[in-house]
Amino acid sequence: MGSRKVLVVVPFPMSEENRLQRAAQLDAVEMGPGIEFHFRPVRAGPASYTSDHDSILADLSILDAGKRAQEEGYDAVCIDTMSDSGLAALRSVLDIPVIGPGRASMLTALMLGERFSILIMWDRWRHLYKKPILELGLTWRCASIRSIGVEPSNQSLLAGKEDEVFPLLLEAARRCIDEDGADVILLGSTTMHQAHAYLRDRLPVPVINPGPLSYKLAEAALALRLGHSRKAHARPAVPRLDMVDAMMAAAAAQRARE
Repeated sequence: MGSRKVLVVVPFPMSEENRLQRAAQLDAVEMGPGIEFHFRPVRAGPASYTSDHDSILADLSILDAGKRAQEEGYDAVCIDTMSDSGLAALRSVLDIPVIGPGRASMLTALMLGERFSILIMWDRWRHLYKKPILELGLTWRCASIRSIGVEPSNQSLLAGKEDEVFPLLLEAARRCIDEDGADVILLGSTTMHQAHAYLRDRLPVPVINPGPLSYKLAEAALALRLGHSRKAHARPAVPRLDMVDAMMAAAAAQRARE
């Protein structure tokens, strides 16, 4: 197998410095030879993922960023958000594997234990997990969703907040285990990846780091020649990718004027 390229769609517009903080997720996982990961921020999108309004904009922005990945020579796409925004839409227009970390993290947790808890930064993220939990029929498998009540930064992530945030996450994770009955912990966002090693080394249960998990799943899908089902993800009868491009170009232009 020759060299493979994977596009990682970052769900917010951002500077090169902040993009590199996202790309640092690769440091947490050992990849095989001959596979490259390219991190691409969206052109425009919601300021945060806190409502259904934001979810619609997120789907559109991620569809836009990845819609021509196959033409551009990529072999797979990963989505850098636990919301799995744009996942179904990209699968409808691409033949290459498209991997989202949200559902994948939950299903992987059930290969490692019986019940999982999702550790999150703030309560306004809860809606991101309730929908896939219901769709997957995992309500009784989810022990809890615990928040530490700290508003996150989707740009600088946890940089500069380690001394404040890491102990709060550890305390909440221990309560997930001791009080809620979790035997696997999921980080609730790829923006939390900097806390993974700290938690992993201090907790008696597996801690899933969603971004790196999605990279390994993309690698495995390519190695096994697996992709999404066309029966589950039908192609659009009349594709409107030009419309998506025009809408997002206008949104990016508006953002540049702000």
